[in-house]
Amino acid sequence: MNTFFKQIKSDWIAHDRSIYKPGFKALLIYRFGNWRMTVKAKSLRAPLSVIYRFLERRVRFKYGIELPYTVVLGERLIIEHQHGIVIHGNCVIGDDCIIRQGVTLGNKSLDKPLDAPVIGSKVNIGAGAKILGAVKIGDNVTIGANAVVVKDVPAGHTAVGIPAKLISN
Repeated sequence: MNTFFKQIKSDWIAHDRSIYKPGFKALLIYRFGNWRMTVKAKSLRAPLSVIYRFLERRVRFKYGIELPYTVVLGERLIIEHQHGIVIHGNCVIGDDCIIRQGVTLGNKSLDKPLDAPVIGSKVNIGAGAKILGAVKIGDNVTIGANAVVVKDVPAGHTAVGIPAKLISN
């Protein structure tokens, strides 16, 4: 429980100490969803799961942010703007990343529905960017607005365009 509150405080600070930002609300529900899975007694976890599902759907429909509890998420993720954000349940996202509106982190083909991106730390993802498939994005990477990334991006690079091409920082 102590870790849960530390993570919430860290997310709150990253979102300018505002409880009103949709990105913070999405992270709060995400953290709650993870915490409820630590409750061992099914009789206690079941009502928490009902509450989680209600809140998760509310955030998804009101703010357009899909962030399932199964995502492996680091500290201080900033969801800069709302709407059109879809994050695959098998995604891994490192610390200190920024995600903007219209971003999709998802699978690339119906043949491999569990493939999802692995995002390093300090990754800045521009509005409308799509990162698809089992790609790895290194630390300190910038993904340009509307870029479509289907190949790995090494640390310290910038990816822009459709399909994304690498440029050095």
